[in-house]
Amino acid sequence: MDALHEQTAVTLRDRLRGGDITPTEVVEHFLDRVERLDPQAGAFSTVTAAAARERAAALTAGPPSGELWGLPSGDKDLWDRAGVPTGFGSRAFAGKHEHLPETSDDVVAQLDAAGAVSLGKTSAPELGFPAYTEPLAGPVARNPWDLSRGAGGSSGGAAAAVASGMLPFAPGSDGGGSVRIPAAACGVVGLKPSRGLVPGGSGVDSVGGLVVAGPIARTTADVALLLEGMLPRTRGGEVAHPFTLRAPSAGEGEYLATALWGTVPGGPGRFRVGVTTDSAWDDFYDIRVSREAIAALDAAVRSLGGLGHDVTDVDLDPAPEYGAAFRTLWMAGASAVAIDEPERLELLEPLTRWLVARGREVPARQLVEALRTLSAFERRLVAQLGAFDAVVTPALAMTPRPVGWFDAEDAERNFEQQCQYTPFTSWINVAGLPAITVPTHWTDDGLPMGVQIVGRPGGELALLALAAQLEDVLRWPERRPPLW
Repeated sequence: MDALHEQTAVTLRDRLRGGDITPTEVVEHFLDRVERLDPQAGAFSTVTAAAARERAAALTAGPPSGELWGLPSGDKDLWDRAGVPTGFGSRAFAGKHEHLPETSDDVVAQLDAAGAVSLGKTSAPELGFPAYTEPLAGPVARNPWDLSRGAGGSSGGAAAAVASGMLPFAPGSDGGGSVRIPAAACGVVGLKPSRGLVPGGSGVDSVGGLVVAGPIARTTADVALLLEGMLPRTRGGEVAHPFTLRAPSAGEGEYLATALWGTVPGGPGRFRVGVTTDSAWDDFYDIRVSREAIAALDAAVRSLGGLGHDVTDVDLDPAPEYGAAFRTLWMAGASAVAIDEPERLELLEPLTRWLVARGREVPARQLVEALRTLSAFERRLVAQLGAFDAVVTPALAMTPRPVGWFDAEDAERNFEQQCQYTPFTSWINVAGLPAITVPTHWTDDGLPMGVQIVGRPGGELALLALAAQLEDVLRWPERRPPLW
C-alpha cells in the first residue's frame, strides 16, 4: 500500500476507523514529513509536535469519535489555540507583545471536537491582509511546484502544507480569496463556503460579511470531508448554528457523498454553467488575464462540455462603483486592528500600516455608503448569476508570483498588484456566494493554473459535484510537485 501521505484523507479516515492504522502512526508519519520538508516550504510558523503526539496517544487509547478522528491538520496562524502563541504573521505580536490565548477560537474548537490532531500553526501573512504569504516575521510560504514562487495567501501555509504532503488537508479563512488564491497557486482544491454556513467562521460577524472559514485539500472528496468536520451538528443532523442568519445547508454526510459520487442527490444530471473572464475590478485597475489563465479556463470548459453540461459564455454587468467601495471596506476592517501604541504600529509592514492608517481616516458616512454600494452590488450579482447552476472564471489572472514580486514599500502599488493577480475572488466574498477552485492546467514551466467555480447561495453541493467530475477527467491528484 502507498505511504500514508500518498493516500487521501478519506482513505486514511477509513483505515483509522477500521483499526488498520492508529492516530499515533498517522501523526508520527506526517510530523516526520514536516520536519524534513518544512524548512524548504515555510508552511508552518509553529510546530507543536509534543502536543500532537499527546493528543494522538489519547485518541489511540479510545474508540473512534468524530468525523475527523485521528487525522492531522493545522491551525492558521490567525486563529487562537489555547496555550499556543498566535503570531498573526506580524512582528507586532512577537517578543514582549506575544499573544498567548487562554481559549481557542470556535473553528479550532470544532476541529478538535471532530477528532482532528493539530500539528501546529500554518503560516499566514501579516494579519491576513495580503494575497501572498511573505511576512517579515517569517516564514515565507513557498510554492511546492517551484520554491522561487509564492504559495499565495493568506492561507498560504495551509496550501503549501497540503500540496507538499505535510498534511492531508487544512482549514483556512477567506475574506477576499484567502482560501482560493493559495489553493490555486499550489495546485490543490480550495472551497470558500457560503456566508453563514460554517458556524466557526461564518462571516456574519465580520465587516461586510467577508471572512469565512473553508477547507483546502488535494481532492474534492477530502475538501468535502474537512467541510463535514467543520460543521457541528445537532442530534437531528442539522448544522448547529448560534446565529439565526445562515446559509442553506445539506444533511449530514451529503457533502462528502456528493464529492465521492460526483452527483447531487435528486439534482439535475446536467448543469447550466456560465463562463466569464469579467471581473468587478475591470473598471478600476488594468486587469489582464494571462494566456496561462485562459488555457486553464479552456481546459475546464472543454471538460465540462464533454461531460454533457450546458456551457454558455456570460458577460457580467459593469461595476465601476465596486473598486472604491471595496477599498473603503477593506481599509475600515484594518482600522480595528488591536494595536494603538506607536512603537507597535511601527513594527507593522508598510502595506498593513497603510491599511490601518487609511482605515482610521475613513468617516462613518463613507463606510455606510460603501456598505450600501456593495449590498446593491451583491443583489445585482446574485440575480445575474441566478440563471446558472454555477459560473466558471479563471482562478488567478497570472501564474503564481515569484517571491518578492509584490512591492514591499509602495503600499498603493502593492494593493493594485494584488488585485491584478487575483481579480476574480473578492467580489464573491462581497456577494457571500460559495466558490471552489480546482487545478485544470500546468504550464510549460510546471506551474499549476486553475479555475474558480461559483455557485448560488448555499450551492456547495453543485460545486462539489462539478469539481469531482472535473477531477475524474483531469486527474490532478496524480500529479506531484518537486517538493514531495
